[in-house]
Amino acid sequence: MSKTAIELSNLGKLYRLGEVGTGTVSHDLNRWLARLRGKEDPFAKVGEVNDRTKKGNSEYVWALKDISFSIPQGVVTGIIGRNGAGKSTLLKVLSKVTAPTTGRIKVKGRIASLLEVGTGFHPELTGRENIYLNGAILGMTKREITRKFDEIVDFAGVDRYIDTPVKRYSSGMYVRLAFAVAAYLESEILIVDEVLAVGDAEFQKKCLGRMKEVSTNEGRTILFVSHNMAAIKNLCSQCVFMNNGQVVQIGPTGDVLERYLADANHEQRVLNWQNGGRPSFPELDVQLIAVEDEKGNRDNALSTTTKLLIRIEYLLKMAVKGLRVTMSVYSYDDIEIFSSSDYDFVGESSIREAGFYSSICHIPSHLLNVGNYILKVHFDIPGIKNIIIDIPVEFNISEGMYNQLGRTVSHKPGGLIHPFLQWDVLYKGNGIAAKQLCP
Repeated sequence: MSKTAIELSNLGKLYRLGEVGTGTVSHDLNRWLARLRGKEDPFAKVGEVNDRTKKGNSEYVWALKDISFSIPQGVVTGIIGRNGAGKSTLLKVLSKVTAPTTGRIKVKGRIASLLEVGTGFHPELTGRENIYLNGAILGMTKREITRKFDEIVDFAGVDRYIDTPVKRYSSGMYVRLAFAVAAYLESEILIVDEVLAVGDAEFQKKCLGRMKEVSTNEGRTILFVSHNMAAIKNLCSQCVFMNNGQVVQIGPTGDVLERYLADANHEQRVLNWQNGGRPSFPELDVQLIAVEDEKGNRDNALSTTTKLLIRIEYLLKMAVKGLRVTMSVYSYDDIEIFSSSDYDFVGESSIREAGFYSSICHIPSHLLNVGNYILKVHFDIPGIKNIIIDIPVEFNISEGMYNQLGRTVSHKPGGLIHPFLQWDVLYKGNGIAAKQLCP
């Protein structure tokens, strides 16, 4: 049975909006007396759930509310949720940057945190001095830090600037050194927020590889917050899904991501601006973006066997030469699967006169695999403007029960696409000439 590295019991963090403290001496006194008597904060009772999209009636909000879960040693745990869900607040409480209002935290081991650019660094000290400072904070001896020093500098790639004050570092250099320090110094628990997004793609890949390495080979516990679902899926064995300061689900990464994506898939697969409020530009108005089946139905379920139509309707207010209407399909991991433009069929020299248009893209069946997808559309007027419709159209593909050559197939292959490809199956038994089993 694995040991527990972190255990949270009824953890809560209450904030007052607008000001530090309660705002009055009497309120501060009431809170102090309640704490002295071992009673609940009297203002916690009026605190509201932290839903940033709605205007509440209380000036107190719960950034975290009733958080209870445990994390085994050596496990990489992803924390996901939309902006404002409480992910960063949770990490700050675990890192002792801020104290919880309610609840209890049990941590076994030293914690190294990377919450934002420059966490734990003194700007006036050099990179070298900050490495030794961070190691000392973690309780390491100078000899232990020196043993790790060359690995840290090599990983960060800042050897030339190691004796320069870090206040002169770029944000990318800052986070490179900060991550290297957190990853190589001997802490049992590593906490990493979305700060890695500051680094370039190569460094992000190195960081993910290092986190996987220290978890697998050194048995370190890692908490990783990211909006990059591909990174979460590849790195984390379990996930915590948070919303409005509360835990919605905790469990295996695949199950939690499925729940998170299902909750996120709240958009209709039709954006209709026929009745006003449409995206309007001097050159054109967008009327409609829709994902349909081949019969034009927009409410029917879509499956791997469905032929899809991407319908884009718009009003040109003037004649336009060389207009490109492009649609791109993305996975929920934010991976672009493919894109296509009507420009490939209309041509560069074509002129579209003012008036109403429909551009319809045909997507064959057995192309997209089971899953959730995002459609993005943009209009490119060469030399004038590139108009991007930043309201995504979301749609879901379910497994299709189809009968092909008399056989029913209902399993889900891996990958982002689900093509129906030609196969030849030949029988060569008993030395007889090959027999084709597939017609």
